[in-house]
Amino acid sequence: MIVFDGHNDVLTELARAGGRAAAGGFLTGLPGQLDLPRARAGGFGGGFFALWARSDGATDFSALGPEYDLPLPEPVPEPQAWEMIRAQADTLVALEEAGALRICTSTGQIARARDEGLLAAILHLEGAEGIGSDFYELEELYALGLRSLGPVWSRPNAFGHGVPFCYPSGPDIGPGLTERGRALIARCAEMRILVDLSHLNLAGFRDVAAISTRPLVATHSNAHARVPHARNLTDEQLRIMVESGGLAGVNFESTFLRPDGRPDDDIPAAWLMAQFDHLLDRLGEEGVAIGSDYDGCTPPGWLNSVDKLPTLIEAMERHGYPAARIERICWSNWMRVLADTWGEAA
Repeated sequence: MIVFDGHNDVLTELARAGGRAAAGGFLTGLPGQLDLPRARAGGFGGGFFALWARSDGATDFSALGPEYDLPLPEPVPEPQAWEMIRAQADTLVALEEAGALRICTSTGQIARARDEGLLAAILHLEGAEGIGSDFYELEELYALGLRSLGPVWSRPNAFGHGVPFCYPSGPDIGPGLTERGRALIARCAEMRILVDLSHLNLAGFRDVAAISTRPLVATHSNAHARVPHARNLTDEQLRIMVESGGLAGVNFESTFLRPDGRPDDDIPAAWLMAQFDHLLDRLGEEGVAIGSDYDGCTPPGWLNSVDKLPTLIEAMERHGYPAARIERICWSNWMRVLADTWGEAA
């Protein structure tokens, strides 16, 4: 079974290691959770490769109590954010030039990459801090292959407000999109760029739903009814998504999977399958996929790198999922949503 994945942060890992100059490590092996040898071993066919402007310092998960609301990093200034984002995009281009993957802008290109044994990469922007008010940078990234964008990461920015690392909590935190944020969503609609809802707060989510005419997509988010973390989707959000023909990619992050919200990789398969079950019940068989968050998460110990994906398939089979459902979750559901969003003929 080949897996198409809704989110990974390997470009951030490569940025820490030296960016474009370190891209060769992806071909031979990296210390994180995703590289080319393990992708091939695990049946990873590609997915969304995220560009992200990291803040100075790191969020400290080391001393969490049973309830927590971690302070978010400060916003990244626009010029600094753009420099980081553009460098990560150059790293993805370097990976393509090295033959590790193909940057794809259509489902036909994704299918051809799969047939040729190449990883299919969607260029995705997680948090739009580097995008100026005239959207010139958006146009530049689009020319490089950008076809997916999340207006915010967890910290607030000029476009809207994200949800913090908060447990127990819901996503009804703060105001919605700014004027600039609404303009960005409208521009993405014109350019047929997928809008990712995974980090948006509830008010921003509702704003996107009011503007968008395409499926509402959360590339790497779980169900709040199972784990009451601020980053997980409430049943209200899932109801709005299903009405649009939307999709959620199940995230492997421990704090979104464990009922106690802890950053602990001791997570039985049943807890992950409970997320799939709930989302399938609310979004239907065509509305659930995978959004691992590899290289940006603490996954279950038995699923802690991309070569372990066959273990997830086995867990689905043991759970009683038929082969056709597993194939939709692993591949076809993403292709449906991408084709609709990008305006491809059915």
